[in-house]
Amino acid sequence: MREPAVAGVIGWPISHSKSPLIHRFWLGKLGLDGDYSRFPVRPEQLGTFVRALPVMGLRGVNVTVPHKLAVMAHLDGLAPEAVAVGAVNTIVVGNDHRLIGHNTDAAGIIGPAGAIMAGRPVLVMGSGGAARAAAAAARDSGASALWVMARNYNAAGALLAASGLPGGVMAMGDVPPADTGLVFNATTLGMAGQPELKINLSALPADAVVFDAVYVPLETPLLAAAHARGLITIDGLDMLIGQAAEAFRLFYGADPPRRYDGELRAMLTK
Repeated sequence: MREPAVAGVIGWPISHSKSPLIHRFWLGKLGLDGDYSRFPVRPEQLGTFVRALPVMGLRGVNVTVPHKLAVMAHLDGLAPEAVAVGAVNTIVVGNDHRLIGHNTDAAGIIGPAGAIMAGRPVLVMGSGGAARAAAAAARDSGASALWVMARNYNAAGALLAASGLPGGVMAMGDVPPADTGLVFNATTLGMAGQPELKINLSALPADAVVFDAVYVPLETPLLAAAHARGLITIDGLDMLIGQAAEAFRLFYGADPPRRYDGELRAMLTK
């Protein structure tokens, strides 16, 4: 008798994660025997937990803050897109129990914003794993330049250099360049329980788009400020659902039923 396919998500904290709702929704729609759960993992316990994934019978886990970079040291290999991004947000347990790191974040960004970034400068706020995915998405979408706004100047500079795009590094709170096509928040600022992200959007062109990876709350202070300026916005659920779709294929070997996205979003925003 075959065991149900079980996967999950790790982070610290993790109680806010909506990923179980998404994967369980798709599993139910497809009638698949499986489950998906949250696992709170302290940074000092990361290696112990990850190496135990085969013993626990998990197909794999998604990886969120603050583990997307640190987890790479505990894996047996990296998929090409994880190498390109330089961060891991999905671990797949192979039949041979090898742990392979993937990155589906870039796909979750390109889905709703790829066309917006083409030929335009992109501003990414942050220098961690989500920021690396956003930089890779900007490069792959044909962005004309990349600006990285972060507290860690050295990490921001390394991210910019790895992208191969022209642009520059900015301090948090600086005014974005006036020709910016997309502003992407890859920090936890603005998340429930975290400080507000403060940025002056007044210099942005009228057709600029503001994308916030944070989804708790769904309308962050950043998106509220963008709405007040009449700018188009993309909320964190678009990225969450997009990256989850790629992870679902890796964990369960099936395409998620995206035709139910409207119903899924309605459930996630209750």
